[in-house]
Amino acid sequence: MKQDIAVVYMVAGISSRFGGKIKQFIKVGPDDETLMEYSMNQAIKAGFTKIIFIVGNLTEKPFKEKFGDDYKGIPIYYALQTYDSQERDRPWGTADALCTIKSIIDCPFVVCNGDDIYGENTYKLLLNHLKNSDEGGSLRKTSEKKDSEEATIGYKLCEVIPEVGKTNRGIFQINDCYVKDLKEVFNIEKSNLAATNCKIDDRCSMNFFALHPKVVDMVSVMLDDFKEQHKGDRRIEALLPEMLPILIKQGKIKMRIYPATDQWIGVTNPDDENIVREMLRGK
Repeated sequence: MKQDIAVVYMVAGISSRFGGKIKQFIKVGPDDETLMEYSMNQAIKAGFTKIIFIVGNLTEKPFKEKFGDDYKGIPIYYALQTYDSQERDRPWGTADALCTIKSIIDCPFVVCNGDDIYGENTYKLLLNHLKNSDEGGSLRKTSEKKDSEEATIGYKLCEVIPEVGKTNRGIFQINDCYVKDLKEVFNIEKSNLAATNCKIDDRCSMNFFALHPKVVDMVSVMLDDFKEQHKGDRRIEALLPEMLPILIKQGKIKMRIYPATDQWIGVTNPDDENIVREMLRGK
């Protein structure tokens, strides 16, 4: 029996840098595919059988109008991330976004950004990991299966930082192909890596994780505690790359890390549109 494995895209926010334009809808592909379509085409070719969009109040309607409930024969599901604007200036972050799928996810899944392109081979890498580690079934359906390993992709720092200017990246600490920690490093500059104690071949995260439903349950518990501790803060966010390492250090999950096999391509600023377009149409 064919095993379902979902790809979960975080597309809840609209960047102010793009003037209210949904950057996932920017046409970048050789056949005028949008950034979102290009990414989904890679995921479908890799073998994913479900698509879930984590949308927000501003993106729910546009995504439903554009994609409906089916993309090239693959069913699409929607999870809505909301927040109380009377108490908050922004949503509660990516950990909160992930927990919106708690009631609809019943299979292993890969969660990633909707405005990044990771590559078909990279999708295949994590999909095959989930197939092998889950022994062909969903953990939520039986308590008899052994605990399964989570996974992620590590990108060489030199390949995901700009030639000029500074950026922030999550840097992995690794031991024998397993993640031991993940820490955000700020103001990384390629011409002066020593200033942040980084090395050019450090492996960093681009928010691309292979997880099982049990992890969503664990993050949900952590999120409730986080919200209670910070209920008076209007801007603080609970971030998935900060919560997953806590679960690792607590021994609740193991996360294998694989080196990236494809080039990561992302759109962060409007100037990136033409760069991405040229890269994709030149292939």
